Amino acid sequence: MSTLRVLFAEFLGSLLLTAIVIGSGIAAQQLSPHQIGLELLENAAVTAGGLYVLITVFGAVSGAHFNPVVSFADIFLGENTVVRALQYLPAQVAGCVGGAWLANAMFALPTLEISTHVRANAPHFLSEVVATAGLILVIFGLSRNGLHQRIAAAVACYIGAAYFFTSSTSFANPAIVVGRMFSDSFAGIAPSSALSYIVAEIIGGALGVVLVVVLYPKRIVHAQT
Repeated sequence: MSTLRVLFAEFLGSLLLTAIVIGSGIAAQQLSPHQIGLELLENAAVTAGGLYVLITVFGAVSGAHFNPVVSFADIFLGENTVVRALQYLPAQVAGCVGGAWLANAMFALPTLEISTHVRANAPHFLSEVVATAGLILVIFGLSRNGLHQRIAAAVACYIGAAYFFTSSTSFANPAIVVGRMFSDSFAGIAPSSALSYIVAEIIGGALGVVLVVVLYPKRIVHAQT
């Protein structure tokens, strides 16, 4: 039952995160039509706020990964196991797909729509590498310094900023890439672009692990917060 509780937390957190990302994207389109900068700002602000809340709420249950790259990086940098990471993976993907369906339903859109937003190009690929590497560095850099209580705020701020400093708007999460394929909104991604993003995120995750090991070779158990 303990394992089921943990996996349910990852599923529910991933579902809510995707619903927040896509739902705020749909709302931004409706509230600020044809104002791309304002739409992105609204989407980024809501995502950052929601992410902070979700990490704070679910962190004590499952670690609040909501992201396969984080789960597998945790094998090398934290206390996760291969078995647990493999258990997290379907819960995270299923949650992200369910979150897309929920967001569509809340805005009276077709539940099973497929995105037509083509995003794959070289700058986007590089952006996803950078965004994902930075995310791993933020999470595990703080963790290795014993600053766990700052992770929620730091991750939320980083993702909010990365919406703007990356051309890809910082997906940084293979599970949410899959979920966003099921929304033809401002936050969606066409299936033809998804593989490129996922590959870039895996590369970025590996790079992030290397950066953490180089910069923080030893884990600090106690630190001032």
